[in-house]
Amino acid sequence: MDSLNIRHHFPIFKEHSDMIYFDNAATTQKPKYVIDAISNFYTHHNFNVHRSVYTDAGETTKMFEQSRQNIASFINASSAKEIVFSAGTTDSINLIANGYYAKHIQAGDEIVVSIAEHHSNLLPWQKIAKNNGATLKFIPLNEDANLDLNAAEQIISDKTKLVAVTAVSNVLGNINPIDQLTTLAHEHGADILVDGAQAAPEIPIDVQETPIDWLAFSGHKMMAPTGIGVLYGKQDLLENMDSPRVGGEMIESVSTTDYKVKEIPYRLEAGTPNIEGVIGLDAAISYLKELKTTNVQAQCEKLGQYLYDQLNALDGVSVYGPSNRQTGIVSFNVDNIHPHDAATFLDSKNIDVRAGQHCAEPLTHKLGVNATLRASLYIYNTIEECNRLVDCINEMKEFFNGSK
Repeated sequence: MDSLNIRHHFPIFKEHSDMIYFDNAATTQKPKYVIDAISNFYTHHNFNVHRSVYTDAGETTKMFEQSRQNIASFINASSAKEIVFSAGTTDSINLIANGYYAKHIQAGDEIVVSIAEHHSNLLPWQKIAKNNGATLKFIPLNEDANLDLNAAEQIISDKTKLVAVTAVSNVLGNINPIDQLTTLAHEHGADILVDGAQAAPEIPIDVQETPIDWLAFSGHKMMAPTGIGVLYGKQDLLENMDSPRVGGEMIESVSTTDYKVKEIPYRLEAGTPNIEGVIGLDAAISYLKELKTTNVQAQCEKLGQYLYDQLNALDGVSVYGPSNRQTGIVSFNVDNIHPHDAATFLDSKNIDVRAGQHCAEPLTHKLGVNATLRASLYIYNTIEECNRLVDCINEMKEFFNGSK
């Protein structure tokens, strides 16, 4: 995959030609193909969906629903009915928690998560556990900083009602063994929810080959607009899910005392949807398909491994996560330099990295640090940019510590 050629598809790199953007786990840049799709929508198809009989609105509704079908195909859902549009991963997981498990988790039940979860896949389950009298359990990491499957086998039991895990850690960058966890959860009669926020941008997902029950992911991490996400759920689960939000669009009929909701997925999408976001997400997925997700994964893995090896070879630099890299996410620290100071120094060199706890505070504490730096690479990043980061870290060490 030619990263330099791909960069030409992204207008922001023409405006910021000196920028090295290593914060893709937070949000990705947008290709012209996606920007043009959004512009085309507003220029030619800016009509509301599902509720008007005139031709123009009908055409927009067709575009909207075709996007739903394309997104279902992208993850190999059995039906477009299993695709619910949300505001993002956090919103999807909250909808699942409040719309389904708030009434299906009882006192004495157990919810299992990993210690590496993003707060969006931890806080909703803390809330459900507290409100319903359930127990929240954590799968630890092993010595290689991977999810400990042996421990998972002991923790997941017949009391477990839900296993909620990320497919890819947004701090460690490792791919979790979703196949094995799915089998383990189902052997005990539990459901499994996968946070796919970091996986969907670069890893092929097939919800029938690996029969997970729920999947949540965000558009903005995969070159689509912000404010759009996907909630995938098996049809029988969605049909038993309450509508946490009620109002226009999701109802069949309303009286002064009651209302009747539509079938799924529409009854879970109250109000005017983010039409622009859906069109943009569809375009981003088309772009990813053109690049081929397997190629995207291989490129991100190659870059992540290269950067990990270069950083790991530096004195005074601690790199977190497995030595065998699987994605473009690499978290690290530089001895005696606070991550925020380090990020500020790198910013002065036009290198954008993340500094902080990355919305994964329990994991940060488990690593024995208060914060880390995170360089997250994507398809438009290059080996040369990785080398520039390493050079600047050496400059930074000399600036702060007076030596290399």
